[in-house]
Amino acid sequence: MQLGNVSFWYEDMGGLPKPRPPIPADSTADICIIGAGYTGLWTAYYLKTHAPNLNITILESAFAGFGASGRNGGWLTGGFAWRHENYLKKGSIQDVKDLVRHMGSTVGEIMRVAKLEEIDADIIATDELMIATNPAQLIRLKGEVAHRQSWGEAAPLVYDIGAQEARARVNIPNLLGAMVVSNVARIQPAKLVQGLARAVEAKGVRIFEDTKATSIAKGLVTTNRGPMRAEIILRATEGFTCNIGGLKRNILPLNSAQIITEILPQSVWDHLGWKNHEILGDFNNSYCYCQRSRDGRLVVGGRGVPYLFGSRIDQNGVPDPETVRRLTTIMHRHFPISRDFKIDHAWCGVLGVPRDWCASVGLDPETKIGWAGGYVGVGVSTSNLAGQTLADLALGRETPLTRLPWVNHKVRKWEPEPLRYSGVHGMYNLLHLADRQEARTNGSPSVFGRFGNWVMGR
Repeated sequence: MQLGNVSFWYEDMGGLPKPRPPIPADSTADICIIGAGYTGLWTAYYLKTHAPNLNITILESAFAGFGASGRNGGWLTGGFAWRHENYLKKGSIQDVKDLVRHMGSTVGEIMRVAKLEEIDADIIATDELMIATNPAQLIRLKGEVAHRQSWGEAAPLVYDIGAQEARARVNIPNLLGAMVVSNVARIQPAKLVQGLARAVEAKGVRIFEDTKATSIAKGLVTTNRGPMRAEIILRATEGFTCNIGGLKRNILPLNSAQIITEILPQSVWDHLGWKNHEILGDFNNSYCYCQRSRDGRLVVGGRGVPYLFGSRIDQNGVPDPETVRRLTTIMHRHFPISRDFKIDHAWCGVLGVPRDWCASVGLDPETKIGWAGGYVGVGVSTSNLAGQTLADLALGRETPLTRLPWVNHKVRKWEPEPLRYSGVHGMYNLLHLADRQEARTNGSPSVFGRFGNWVMGR
């Protein structure tokens, strides 16, 4: 089993991309973007669409797509994973529903741009299937369907199905039902981010790699290669924000990991079904996320060990043994037939979590420093809307996007250590305890799950 090396998705592409040069000493630009993941690249793409003559530079500490953009589970969902009520501080119920609607539009927009720019990212339009395998999970499923429908995602966007219909889609033991979310797609994430990088370079954007931003001030980015001066500076660093001076407690880097099997024979897929390549997860408190890859592998992801003390980042995507063990247990529980096949690759990465677990995008009109992030695991689609919005803000365009209630949404910082380490691990210990209790009792949702989420403000 191969560990790390960023992710399997790059192995699937034939290896890591050819490196780009670092930034020349003492450089300037009209707009400097920090981070060459989805957010930074989408922002550059829409900036160049609206203002082709802009001098735009992207700085990347490793290589374009090194972070979550090249490691994620391949879910293009347009989903709204945050507390709707938190955005009511800046907008009405209708404003939040507009945000939900715009999030949903990103799936079609990403597919449109991929086709236009000839980016082959193994995109398959499908459904999201969130399964329940015990009564407590089924109660959460029904509640989630009702909640999402009340915020504008009415059927056929979001609805539930019974055990028989769910099992006809994917043959999983103990199925009681599933939530179906339409208007989603399965992708190969590294192919998408590498294609985006080529697309923005073709539009004249400069990407400099091996260039680590260490601090940001008005008009100035300090890097390990020298200063970078720009009138507008846009931070698109998500889970890696903690590496920039003064921002260590703004975004918490939460670990997520995946395992992928060897290529499975057709007999396995005949047993599992899964003919429509649905992206699949469950209603465990400590949920998982899965997909069927282009070449017939089974991919399973989840939290594992969720957080490293002091907001430390993994080393090149190498997961710890306990994380691999937990994911393997999940795989064998949902897909028992997979026990007969080996795991080819395991990797991990970080996603960005704000203190209120709600994404935001914004720009300070005085310093002209902007930001986007805090996607809490649904960044494939959210980064696109963030990029569109951040481009509008940077250009001073007043649009329906710049009026959405996540714009300039700000929250307090995370607690200092050891409080945030204790809090995150305490929450996940409670979630795991709740899952064990619910599986054992086959009763109502465990109070431990609700308490764990409440403690951390989810």
